[in-house]
Amino acid sequence: MTYTYAPTGVCSSQIDLELEDGVIRSVSFTGGCNGNLQGISRLVTGMRAQEAIERLQGIQCGWKPTSCPDQLSKALTAALKEAGR
Repeated sequence: MTYTYAPTGVCSSQIDLELEDGVIRSVSFTGGCNGNLQGISRLVTGMRAQEAIERLQGIQCGWKPTSCPDQLSKALTAALKEAGR
């Protein structure tokens, strides 16, 4: 399943992810801090989506109440909900 998410409150403007049986197969961000987001994407690839959500939710970026990792957790939550998991 491929899912596109529009993050809010962060520099990135789009998160594209692919899930297969609850496992993250790929993640890509549009905009944001390219190197950091490539690193996050590679770290979560192959991880169960639920584990990534638990690790990433609530992370803040500086004074912002959210971050790209936090927004990824929201994208994964929405994708799992859409998939009926």
